Amino acid sequence: MELIKLKNIYYEYPGEIKVFELLNFSLKKGQRAGIIGSNGSGKTTLFSLIMGLAYPQKGDVVLFEKQCSQEKDFVLARKKIGYLFQDPDDQVFCPTVEEDIAFGPLNLGVKLDDVKKLTEELVKELGIESLLKRITTKLSWGQKRLVSLAGVLAMNPDVLILDEPTASIDDNVIKKITEYFKKNDYSLLIASHDKKFLKNLCTDNFYLKNGNLYQIH
Repeated sequence: MELIKLKNIYYEYPGEIKVFELLNFSLKKGQRAGIIGSNGSGKTTLFSLIMGLAYPQKGDVVLFEKQCSQEKDFVLARKKIGYLFQDPDDQVFCPTVEEDIAFGPLNLGVKLDDVKKLTEELVKELGIESLLKRITTKLSWGQKRLVSLAGVLAMNPDVLILDEPTASIDDNVIKKITEYFKKNDYSLLIASHDKKFLKNLCTDNFYLKNGNLYQIH
């Protein structure tokens, strides 16, 4: 099953700054795709198009085998996609770490006791137990990155889209994240400058350059 399919995508910023032209890409269930590319190559823009945060001028976005062209289409698809933003300040907003991680599943109707158990398990696996009661505004950038990742994982999505998940975090934590994903059956789409992380985790890797994706063999 194709979870994500982009067909002949054309997208340009205002001012006729072309980003993509006839870009094609698909992510199948169980696939783990990594994307590398220079700053400004369009990795975050690509994710925005998948999430319906931006719309292509031409081409089709198909999510879970349904074409998405309007906000209502993307709203349904977003319930199945966990999206980790590049900047955790765009994602971490609750007063405490515990509340932030619990926010998503509680809003999905998961019982409080189950959410507490889930939260405790996630912070342990990601090695951030000490942050659980911390005030989010007092966290470092890297700590916020881990809290935002835990919040995304707590939603139990079908597919994860991760924008620079290892930025500003140390090697020990990167190892924990890698181990977590290796033992959990997620379909992944990851943009990262960390080639070692992508090589260790992904089944397929791509290079984004001049508006197109090229598979790395």
